[in-house]
Amino acid sequence: MDTAEFDYPLPAELIAQHAIEPRDAARLLVAARDHGAAVHRTVADLDQLLHPGDLLVLNRTQVIPARLLGRKVSGGAVEVLLIHRDGTGNDGGERWRCLVRGGVRPGTVIQLDGISATIAVCDDEQGDRLIDFPAGCAALALAERIGHIPLPPYIRRADEPIDRTRYQTVFADRPGSVAAPTASLHLTQALLDRLAARGVQRSLVELAIGPGTFKPVTSA
Repeated sequence: MDTAEFDYPLPAELIAQHAIEPRDAARLLVAARDHGAAVHRTVADLDQLLHPGDLLVLNRTQVIPARLLGRKVSGGAVEVLLIHRDGTGNDGGERWRCLVRGGVRPGTVIQLDGISATIAVCDDEQGDRLIDFPAGCAALALAERIGHIPLPPYIRRADEPIDRTRYQTVFADRPGSVAAPTASLHLTQALLDRLAARGVQRSLVELAIGPGTFKPVTSA
């Protein structure tokens, strides 16, 4: 199969740069299973479309402010995107797998708000970097203090303080993702309450979302 078969025009003006409010006002395309006709609804109508006994599966993962802006000792700017913890570093601190924007090599020291983190391994095949944080430094706590929410590349603006809550689902409680489970962003607590009252069952899973969701398909 040729991936070019999936190309289609998407005008830039149709790509929202800020989320709709209220969340459940987002448009929802409903396709009937019996005759295939498509109907335009909104996410707020979901309690009319699901039935008692249906199961709604929700990903409870929480987006972390994983973009860390720092500088090399030489003064050059570096951007670090935390992916996941990858064991213990050479000095006994946390070792994290990251993506790094800015020229680095093993041994490069990056200053992050007074914290000195060191590039331990450069994985040229995957493009990942392993970064050692000093003993006593919790990378997630550092990210909460100085990090930025990693917005998708089609959102062409800088992150804003409101994105810390708006680019999260209302039920997210397990930190670990660099992207949100997108469809769930449109659910409100009021809608979830209506679904529960209707008898729609709910199951929670935890699936951390990595940076692969941002990357383009490179194979033809």
